[in-house]
Amino acid sequence: MSRKKTITISYTEYDRLDELDNNNKLLIETAREAALNAYAPYSLFRVGAAIRLENGTIVKGTNVENAAFPSGICAERSAIANLVSGYPHEKPVAIAIAALTEDGLTDEPVTPCGNCRQVIAEEEVRTGSQIKIILSGRKKTIIVESIKSLLPLQYSKGNMRSTLLS
Repeated sequence: MSRKKTITISYTEYDRLDELDNNNKLLIETAREAALNAYAPYSLFRVGAAIRLENGTIVKGTNVENAAFPSGICAERSAIANLVSGYPHEKPVAIAIAALTEDGLTDEPVTPCGNCRQVIAEEEVRTGSQIKIILSGRKKTIIVESIKSLLPLQYSKGNMRSTLLS
């Protein structure tokens, strides 16, 4: 018997940065600054990510392109790699993402690609805590409370045969 189901996404949209609390504004500013350091000579699309940890530390990442496309890394995965390698026992609270083109900050917020969504989902599982996703553009900012809203039908360890994990 088949059943049709619906998935809804819940998020909060802000028209101005001054509507956000200071912690979220700082995280967005840090992500925007990180984007300036991106290595994107091929696409000229520079992305920055900033993760706020439970202890208040902010960890950054940028996209790094490579002529041997697609062997580069996205800003979100770069930031998570910095988190895991430098602060393995700290819990991430939020990640802000911002992108720049040749014209400056993108008008609309950019969302994490599918690969990054899966990595963020795995980080939520690893740390046992939700990570707020803050997507920032020139015209608006969107806040999603957990990656579950952006990746509702997640692939997880439970999908793998247990004999592969031994």
